[in-house]
Amino acid sequence: MNDVNLWAVLTAAVSSFLLGGLWYSRALFGVMWHREAGGGEKKEGSGHLARVFGVSFLFALIAAFAFAVWLGPKPELRTALIQGLVAGSCIVATSFGINYQFASRSVLMWLIDGGYHTAQFVLFALVLAPWP
Repeated sequence: MNDVNLWAVLTAAVSSFLLGGLWYSRALFGVMWHREAGGGEKKEGSGHLARVFGVSFLFALIAAFAFAVWLGPKPELRTALIQGLVAGSCIVATSFGINYQFASRSVLMWLIDGGYHTAQFVLFALVLAPWP
C-alpha cells in the first residue's frame, strides 16, 4: 500500500464523481433512471443532498483506493483498462444484477447503473495507470 499514489487516487475519485454527475444528468441517463426508479426527479432538502453527495464521494474514494491497490505500482495502461472493464462489468455490474433481480428492478436501470460503474473503473484505470 506504500506504492499507492494518494493524489492519483483523489484525482480518480473526483473524476468518477464528475462522470456520475454527467451520467445521471438530464443530458444522458438521468430522466430514464428516475423513471425506472419509480418516479420523477425528487426534490429533497439540502441536508439530504449534502449527505448523498458526501457519502457517494467517500465511496468513490474507497473504490479508487482499492482499485489502485489491486492494480499495483506502475501498471501498463492496457492491463489497467482490462482490469477496469473486469471490475466494472464482471464484478460490480453483475453484483448489482443479483440485487436488482430480487428487488424487481428493470433491466434498463441495471444497464444504466452497471454502465456507469464500468465506465467508472475504466476511468480509474485511465487516471491511475499513467500516474508516476
